[in-house]
Order: sequence, then structure tokens, then C-alpha cells
Amino acid sequence: MNRSALAALTAAGLMFGVTVPLSKLALGWLDPTWLAVVRFGLAAPVLALVARHTLREAITVSVAAWGALGYGAMVVLQNLGVEHTSVTHAALIFGAVPVLVAAGSALAGRAVAGPAAWAGFAVALGGVALVAGSGGDASLFGDGLVLASAVLGAALIVVQGGLLEGRDPVAVTAVQMAAAGVFALLAALPAPLPAGPPTSGQAIALGALVSVGSLIPFALYAYGQARVHAELAGAFVNLEPVVGVAAGVLAFGNPFGVPQALGAILVIAGLGLSAGASGRRDPASSPARGHASSCASPGTA
Repeated sequence: MNRSALAALTAAGLMFGVTVPLSKLALGWLDPTWLAVVRFGLAAPVLALVARHTLREAITVSVAAWGALGYGAMVVLQNLGVEHTSVTHAALIFGAVPVLVAAGSALAGRAVAGPAAWAGFAVALGGVALVAGSGGDASLFGDGLVLASAVLGAALIVVQGGLLEGRDPVAVTAVQMAAAGVFALLAALPAPLPAGPPTSGQAIALGALVSVGSLIPFALYAYGQARVHAELAGAFVNLEPVVGVAAGVLAFGNPFGVPQALGAILVIAGLGLSAGASGRRDPASSPARGHASSCASPGTA
């Protein structure tokens, strides 16, 4: 088992957990589509600079197209959904991503998850339901948009392993974020720009969303996914709702009690079971040796 990959996926999953609460705060200033433009527009150039020596090999139609769809459309739909639903409902829905990834891998003929790994998915999903299943204002429309976003995110995880083969994960992430920014910009053009500057809280939330919620975790996740199977990478998305609901409790006053605490324990147990039952990516499908050595480590992404 690749410990650095698991560490990167863990860190990414924890950081992804702050994206919904931060987006909720930033949406008080920016339209959902413009928020995606700013988020990717600021993060992509930084990653491109870091990966400038390997960027050319990552600039392909397939990498860019999946960036526009799996990042751009996914985050636009997520922002629109978060605007109309609660932090806890959004977290619950994103907790289904690992199961969607496993199902998508099976449909694509790439499944490696056995009974133990599926049991881990089920345990973690049950924990997500306990953690995120109460509190907050929500709507069916908002929940539907977040679900559509989760499906796109799961689809990207299924295909991302192939896109990362022989390429620097940071370079791939930079290209995908740039394509996502273009997609978001096209979606944002009809929407109005904010009438005035953000409040200090909104500005801080936006800065954190770009850095801790986007630039660092997306690069770490790509690094980790290049070294494990899609099902295992998808399992770490279960950390997102745990952190998201905790942030919801602190920032939005959502309730937290015994069910949520038990759910967090189940998520961790499910992750452990899934990680123990899922293997590393086959050598034939791992990044080329020369590129792997140039990939950013969790400490430098």
C-alpha cells in the first residue's frame, strides 16, 4: 500500500470538507457561476507555474474536456445547489460519491472492489447518513443540483486514473482547472457581477476556498489517485461530509449529538476497511517512472 498516496488522499478529503461551508459564505457576495470562475481562475495559474516543466504533456483534449465537465460543471452545479440547500444536506449527498465511483467502475469494467471493500463503502455511507442527516434549511431543487454535481465528480474519479497515466498529477490538475475556469466563465457571462466589495468574512472565505479548498486538495487528490484504484480514491471523499458538517455546526449552528459522533466513527471505520481491502494501481497503469519522480509530493503540492 502506498502510504504517501493514502496520506495525500486523507489530507485532500479533509480539505474538501471545508468547500461547502466556505462556498456558502462566499455566495453571499458572488453569484454561483462567478464564484467558480474566481475559484479556478486563481488556482489554475499557480498550479501551472508549479508544473511548468511537465505542463505540455498534460495539455490534451481529453484532459481539458474532463476538467471542464468534472471540475467546471461539477462545481457550478454544486454552488447552485448549495445556494438552495443546507450544508448538511449537501454533505450527505456528497457522501454517496464513493458508492457512485464503485458502481461507475463496475459499469466501465474496471472494478477491483471485493466484498470487504463494498462493506467498507456501506459502513462509511451509513456513517455519512448519521453525520449529515439532520439540521439546516434545504430544498428538493437544491438537493437535486448537488446530486447532479456528485455524479459528475464520481465520473471524473472513474476516468481520472487513465488521464493521469504517464503525466504529472499537478500538471493535469492545472490543465483541468484552467478548462474548468473557461467553462465557468461561459456559464457566468449572463449573471450579474457583485454591486460592491465583499465583507472581510466573505473575502477570507473566498481566499480559503481558492487555496485550502481548491489549489492544494485537488493537486493532492490527483497525486494520490495516480497511485491507487479509483474505488479506494473515491472512498476518501467520505471525509468531506464529516468535516463539512463539523464546520456547519461551528459556523451555521447546525445540531451535533450522539448520532453525528457515531457516524464519524463509522466513516473512519469504513475508510479503514476499504483501504485494507483495496490495492494499489497495477504497475502497468501507474504513471511512467520518469513522470512519477517529477510529481509533487504531499508536502510540495
